[in-house]
Amino acid sequence: MPVLELRGGMPLAFTYGFSFPEAFLYSVLGNLLPIIPMLLLFQPISKWLMRYKRYERFYHWLYHRTLSKSKNVEKFGAIGLILFTAVPLPTTGAYSACVAASLFGIGLRYAFWSIATGVVIAGLAVGIVLYSIF
Repeated sequence: MPVLELRGGMPLAFTYGFSFPEAFLYSVLGNLLPIIPMLLLFQPISKWLMRYKRYERFYHWLYHRTLSKSKNVEKFGAIGLILFTAVPLPTTGAYSACVAASLFGIGLRYAFWSIATGVVIAGLAVGIVLYSIF
């Protein structure tokens, strides 16, 4: 579920009767698959699309929104990216972290491993809460 990321995928897997290890594995893998293409392509595609006024307005809105939500990323770099991704709140997932990493110039290797670590932490947190309560 790319729109809801792991935070929506795990509850859905739980609803369909998946075990915790299955739900965790599928949710984490599904959440990680688009990260490298997003990290590689966000800046070049944005640069190309900036010639369109609508995209330019959207980019500036996204940039300011990302800045307001990701103070820890700016302050702590890769470690802040882990925290930003790991906190299971709306708009703080892996895809938002990819945008933040691109905007703050965090290198591909550091960004990927930081986001992946945050996704695993978020998966464990969501899974433990979900599977221990029900």
